[in-house]
Amino acid sequence: MRNILAPVLSLVLIAGVASPALAASGPFFSLKNTDFVVTIAFLVFIAVLFYFKVPSMIGGALDKRAEGIQSDLDEARKLREEAQSLLASFERKQKEMQGQADAIVAAAKEEAQRSAEQAKVDLEASIARRLAAAQDQIASAEAAAVKDVRDRAIAIAVAAAGDVIASSMTAAEANKLIDAGIADAGAKLH
Repeated sequence: MRNILAPVLSLVLIAGVASPALAASGPFFSLKNTDFVVTIAFLVFIAVLFYFKVPSMIGGALDKRAEGIQSDLDEARKLREEAQSLLASFERKQKEMQGQADAIVAAAKEEAQRSAEQAKVDLEASIARRLAAAQDQIASAEAAAVKDVRDRAIAIAVAAAGDVIASSMTAAEANKLIDAGIADAGAKLH
């Protein structure tokens, strides 16, 4: 309150000392002097303001507003810190996800390369099996052809031998051969 009274008193003194040239004439402390009346009205106005505690209400309102602003600033600071921590968290997670994605891509490339190599090995094995099967078929066909040629050669040789024997053998020799064949067949069957 002393802080407010000092400026008010200084205003009163200044008003009393520095009166305008065309102001009311006469002594300053007279109701005929307009400067004095204005000063008294001003002092009464100030007194009414102090009586109804307007400065403390204004100060309280300003303090409440300052507290509100301070709480808003604190909340904004807190939100900013939370946002920064969330941003850092998201950046860290993004880096982790990027690392995982890179690892997945690398693993997929490696798996694809292994699969390609395995497919190449499997293809080579399949080609080798088919080649072996083809060679076996060729060998089998060759053996069948050789057997067929032998069978024909034997048949031709037997036919030729039969013709030669028939033309050179007598009936007695033929009967001996037949008896020997029957005895030989009987020995093999028993």
